[in-house]
Amino acid sequence: MAKLNKNKYLKPFKNWFILIFVGFVVWMLFFDTNSWLIHHELNSDIKALENEKEYYNREIEKDNKAIKKLSTEEGLEKFAREEYYMKKENEEIFIIEYEDSLKVKKDD
Repeated sequence: MAKLNKNKYLKPFKNWFILIFVGFVVWMLFFDTNSWLIHHELNSDIKALENEKEYYNREIEKDNKAIKKLSTEEGLEKFAREEYYMKKENEEIFIIEYEDSLKVKKDD
């Protein structure tokens, strides 16, 4: 009985065509220079690079909008007043900072 069950499972592997086909499939999936594993790794790299490209395209769009705003006289003046606290002659500036916007050192 045991010999009969062994033969039942090994019978397909006695055929040369099946052995060659199984060897070819294993070779193509794991060992070849164009194997499935390498393709999978390269596809994941491509996806990561495409995501990075989308991120940089969004950043370029934001920078172009900022450049467009700064190209006008009013936009440039607003930026200088807000970021560098510049002022016109005979003008006083009062900076109001709220408690939640202050950077406070934490005592540990």
